[in-house]
Amino acid sequence: MILQCSHITKTFLTDIILNDVSFHINDNEKAAIVGINGSGKSTLIKIIMNELEADSGEVIIRKDISIGYFAQNQEYDSGKSILDEMHNARPEVAELARRLDDLSVQMDNADSTGIEPLIKQYDQARHRFEQLGGYSYESEITGVLKGLGFNEEDYCQPVRSLSGGEKTRVALAMMLLKNPDLIILDEPANHLDMNSIQWLEGYLANYKGAVLVVAHDRYFLDKIAAKVIELRQTKCSVFQGNYTEYSKKKQAALDALMKQYLNQQAEIKHQEEVIAKLKSFNREKSIKRAESREKMLDKIERIDKPVEENTKMNLLFKPRIQSGNDVLSVKGLSKSYGAHELFSDISFDIKKGEHVAIIGDNGTGKTTILKILMGAASSGGQVKFGTNVQVAYYDQEHQVLHPEKTLFEEIQDTYPDMNNTQVRNVLAAFLFTNDDVFKQVKNLSGGERGRVSLAKLMLSDANFLLLDEPTNHLDIDSKEILEHAVNNFEGTVLYVSHDRYFINTTASRILNLTQKQIVNYPGNYDYYLEKKEDAERAQLGTALQDNSKNTAKEALGNKLNWQQQKEEQARLRKIENELKKTEAEIEQLETRNAEIDSQLQDPANGTNIQLLQELSKEHEANGNRLEELMEQWEALSDTL
Repeated sequence: MILQCSHITKTFLTDIILNDVSFHINDNEKAAIVGINGSGKSTLIKIIMNELEADSGEVIIRKDISIGYFAQNQEYDSGKSILDEMHNARPEVAELARRLDDLSVQMDNADSTGIEPLIKQYDQARHRFEQLGGYSYESEITGVLKGLGFNEEDYCQPVRSLSGGEKTRVALAMMLLKNPDLIILDEPANHLDMNSIQWLEGYLANYKGAVLVVAHDRYFLDKIAAKVIELRQTKCSVFQGNYTEYSKKKQAALDALMKQYLNQQAEIKHQEEVIAKLKSFNREKSIKRAESREKMLDKIERIDKPVEENTKMNLLFKPRIQSGNDVLSVKGLSKSYGAHELFSDISFDIKKGEHVAIIGDNGTGKTTILKILMGAASSGGQVKFGTNVQVAYYDQEHQVLHPEKTLFEEIQDTYPDMNNTQVRNVLAAFLFTNDDVFKQVKNLSGGERGRVSLAKLMLSDANFLLLDEPTNHLDIDSKEILEHAVNNFEGTVLYVSHDRYFINTTASRILNLTQKQIVNYPGNYDYYLEKKEDAERAQLGTALQDNSKNTAKEALGNKLNWQQQKEEQARLRKIENELKKTEAEIEQLETRNAEIDSQLQDPANGTNIQLLQELSKEHEANGNRLEELMEQWEALSDTL
C-alpha cells in the first residue's frame, strides 16, 4: 500500500465537505476521484498533499516513495528554455552528465599515474547514470514534449514567454519526467487538445507507478482508472473498475437500495394495517397480538430513503416545428486571417435528425465554422439553410449573455411572454432558486453560465442546435443530463467538442477538420478511431502527393516508425501479460504452500500418515514449479 486516507473529515465554517472519508491506493494502482462540482475532490487532494489540514483523520504515505503533484491551477514561471527546464526535472542525471564530460576531459589530459583513479570515478558515475536512465533521458524528454503538443522549434523558447496553457503543459511534462512512485493529477486534461489527452492516456496506462487522478473526462477515466473513488454527499464509496463499470455498479446499487427501501415500506405499511385491524377486533388476544407486532415493528432497523443531491437539471430540447430533410448545405467554405489559412474549400451537408460532431486539433478553425454559420464571421464559400430551419446557438464563451443583467432579467428579456412564475420555474429547473435568480451574470462561475445558456437554448424551441463546447465547466452529472437531452432531441444537432465520451454517446457522424480539410466518418468516436488512418489516407492522399519529395520521404519514415512502434508495443504487451500470469501463478502456489505448512503443523493431522505424505508430495511439487516460475519471471523481467 502506497497511500492511505483514514477517516478524513473537513468542514468549512458550518458546511461539512468531507465526512469520514477512507480509501487506499496500492503500488502501481490507477485510481480516479469523481464527484459533482463542490463535492470536495480538490479539497481531498490538497489534504493529501498537506496543503490543507483535515479536521480529523489522517493521511498515511509510505516513507520510501516520491510523489508528483499536478495542481488544477498552475503558477509556473522561469527564465530558462523549455528544454533546460526538462533537464532540471532530474537534476542528478544532469549533474552526472556534466560530471562524465568533465572526467572524460581529465582522462584525455591525464598521465599514466593519474589515469586509474579517474577511470574508477568515471565507471562509478557512468554506472549511476545508467541506473537513472541517463542514456535514454533525451529521448524521454522529446517523447513527453511532443506528446503534450510541443514542436522541436518550441524547445528553445523561454518558459516565461509562453501562454498560460503552455506553461501548464510544461509543468505537467516536468512532473511526468521526474518518474515519481505516485502521480497525483487534478484535472490534467483542461489545457490539452485531443491528441495530447490521448497520448497522456497511453502514458499513464503504461506508467510503472501509481496514479490518482481527478477528472471530468469520462473517456479518459475509462482508459486509465481501475478503481473509482466517489465523493457524494460528503461520504466516500469505492468501486473497482473503470468509469463505465463504476457508473453501472453505482446505478445498480442505488436501484437495489431503493428496492429494499420500497419493500420495507410496503412491509411496514402491511404490518401497520394488520395491527390496526387486530386492535379493531377489541379482544384481549387480538390486542396482545397487535402489541406483539408493534414491538417487532419497533425493532426493525429502518432503511433511509436513497436521496440524490439536488444537482439534476431538468433539460429537454423540443422543436416547435419540424424542418425539411435538408437542414444545412456548406459549399467551398474558406477562411484565413491575413496570411494564416485556417481551412480551404471545405464542403459538407447536414440532414434532418443527424447529430454531427466537428473535431480537430486546437486552432484548426472548428469554432470559426460555427461562427460563420451564425453570421458572426465572414468567409469565402456558400452557406445555405433548408426549409423551416430554426437555429439556436450555444456559445462556449457565453457572449450571448449580458453581464450586467440578473438571471431573471436574462430569461425574461429574451422571452417576454413568460410570467414571473414561469421564469422562476425554468431557473429552478437549472438549479437557480430563491435569491440566486437575482445574481448578475458577471458574478457567475463558468458552470453556472453554462446552465443559464442551456436554459435559454431549451426555451428557444429551435429544430437545429449549434453547440460550441457545450460540456465545458459542467460536472459529470450535468454532462450525462445534456447527453440524454441531445440523444432524445427530435431535431438536428451540429456541435464542436473535445469531450470524447460525449461525442461517443451522442454523435451519429463525425467531421474531422485536419490539414485544412474535412474528413467525414459515419459513426461515433470509437468508429472514428478505428477508421481514422484509412479514411484520411484515402481522402487526403491526392493533396499529399503534391508535397515535396523530402516531405513524402519524411511521411513514409514517420509511418514506418509508427508501425514499428505499434509492433514493439504489441510485443511488450505480450511480455507484460506473460509476466502477470507468471506472478499470479507464483502467488497462487506460495499461498497453497502456506496452507500446506499449516496443515502439516496441525496436531489433528499428526496420525494421518497418508494425508501427511500427500501434503509433503504436493509441497515438493509446488516448490519445484516455483523454481521454474522464478526463473521464467526473471527472464521476462530482463526482457522488459
